[in-house]
Amino acid sequence: SPHQHNVTSYNITVLAIFSLEAFAGMWINAVIVCALCIGWVKKKILNSNEKILLLLGCSRFWYLCFSWTYSFLSKIYPYCLLVHPILQLLQGVYSFFTCSNFWFSACLCFFYCIKIANFRSRFFIYLKVKIDRIVPWLLLGSVIFSLTIGILVYNIIEKAVCKSLNFTCQGRFWKETIRIEEHLYPIHFLTGFVYSISFTAVIFSAVFLLFSLWRHKRKMQTNSMNSLSVDAHIRAMKSILSFFIMYSINFISLILTLIYSTKYQNHVMFLVYLLQHAFPGIHSLILIFSNPKLEKALLKILSCVKCKVCMR
Repeated sequence: SPHQHNVTSYNITVLAIFSLEAFAGMWINAVIVCALCIGWVKKKILNSNEKILLLLGCSRFWYLCFSWTYSFLSKIYPYCLLVHPILQLLQGVYSFFTCSNFWFSACLCFFYCIKIANFRSRFFIYLKVKIDRIVPWLLLGSVIFSLTIGILVYNIIEKAVCKSLNFTCQGRFWKETIRIEEHLYPIHFLTGFVYSISFTAVIFSAVFLLFSLWRHKRKMQTNSMNSLSVDAHIRAMKSILSFFIMYSINFISLILTLIYSTKYQNHVMFLVYLLQHAFPGIHSLILIFSNPKLEKALLKILSCVKCKVCMR
């Protein structure tokens, strides 16, 4: 029928846009992971910044991978999601990588703040001295907490939703999808709580860095020479500002998901998913251009691709 044809065309268009964003983001994060792994093999060691970037790149790569898989199945083969345990696994793994993505981002902001900001507090000096030992524990805690969220999501879908699924018709499928979203309300609120904590860490990091930069510039007013510390502050502020924008948009997306998930508002949910798919790639690109080694690796890859294209 014409209506089914329009729905199919819309789904294909949406999937094409999501695919472009997802594969671009996966490629960008793969560049980060490969560059860091190559450096790891050569130097036999990773510093704290590189450890966070490596895990952040991995989590974003797999987040986009599973997010695209879920979008593909829901748009092209929706009935596959009703086959046990595909839906539970996809949602559980998706939640794990979503939470780990945000927690690793918060760890990176915290690391920038402690490493670059200058305060005379004994506690702050202690953190600055011990930061390289603290980072692995922060990353391990982030993984454990994200894994807990993923398992919780899996269990909620398994126990509360999947027993009531009916496989009869397309209309019934969408009703059950709505019921799934209703059962996921506690998970949405829990995820919102996780976002809020990590968002708070980003805000405090930005405030401390800004205050430290302001104090340092006051001390440098009588000195005409350029300060490397000021440059480090500004680079860190740019990175944390991009984190702040990413967190803000994703938090708004979460709220819109809570409001419109059961109303099946195509255009609103399309905008939400568009933003959620775009930012892991965009922000990783910002991180690449703020890191000389990663920027060099990206430019090297682009030059090799350009040479191959020209040879053809």
